[in-house]
Amino acid sequence: MPRPEPKKVRDRRERVSVILPILKQLYPDATCSLDHASPLELLVATILSAQCTDERVNIVTKTLFAKYRSAADFANVPQEELEKDVQSTGFYRNKAKNIRLMAQALLEQHGGEVPRTMDELTPLAGVGRKTANVVLGNAFGTNVGVTVDTHVTRLSNRLGLTDHESDAVKIEQDLVKIVPQEDWALWSHLLIYHGRRVCQARTPLCEVCDLLPHCPTGPKLIAAKAAAEAGKAVAAAAKAAGRRKGKGA
Repeated sequence: MPRPEPKKVRDRRERVSVILPILKQLYPDATCSLDHASPLELLVATILSAQCTDERVNIVTKTLFAKYRSAADFANVPQEELEKDVQSTGFYRNKAKNIRLMAQALLEQHGGEVPRTMDELTPLAGVGRKTANVVLGNAFGTNVGVTVDTHVTRLSNRLGLTDHESDAVKIEQDLVKIVPQEDWALWSHLLIYHGRRVCQARTPLCEVCDLLPHCPTGPKLIAAKAAAEAGKAVAAAAKAAGRRKGKGA
C-alpha cells in the first residue's frame, strides 16, 4: 500500500492551483526569452546564457546564428574565432570550447541533430539538466522537468513551495510534485516574468503583487520594510531634536 502523501505537498499543490491561473492571466505571452529558430540555436543560446543576461545573449546570437547555421559550422570553426564571436557573454573561452565539443558530438553521435531525450542531452559538453530542460520544454514541447534558474529558485522559496534554498535539483524535485506536468515549462517562464517585474531579488514590490494573498513571505517583507522605515524616522527625529538642542544651548 502506497504511503499517504505528506500534507505539506498537498498544501503546496493547492497553493500552486491558485497561483498558476493568476500568473497565466498576468503574463499571457510568457515564453522563452532566448531568441531561437531551431533546437540547435536554443541549445547554443542556453549554453551562452550561463552567468549572462538573456538580453546580452540575444544581441550576440543575432549575428552568431547568421554566421553559423548547423552543427557542422560550430564544430569546424577555430576556437579563437568562436571565442571572439561570443566574448561579450563572459566565460567565452569555456563557452566556445563547450559549443564546439557539443557540436562535434552531435555530428558523431546524433547525425548533426539535437537529441530529444534528457539522457542523450546531458552528456553533451556544456549541457546540464537545466539546459536540457530548457531545450526539451521549449524546442520540443516535452515536459521532462522544471527549469530552475535564479528567479525560479527565489520565487519558489518566497512562495513556500520548496524546502531547499539554493539546490536546483532538489527544488525541481519539489516542484514536479506540485505543478501540473503539462505546465512545467510554462511554470518556469511565468516565475521568471514575475521575478523580473515584481518579485525582484533586492526590492520586491510586495505591496502591488497579485500573489500577496497567497504568499507566506510577502507580509513578512512588508512588515520588515515598515519597521525599517519607522526606525529611520525615529533616528531622523532624534537627530533633528539633537540639532535643535545644540542650537538652543
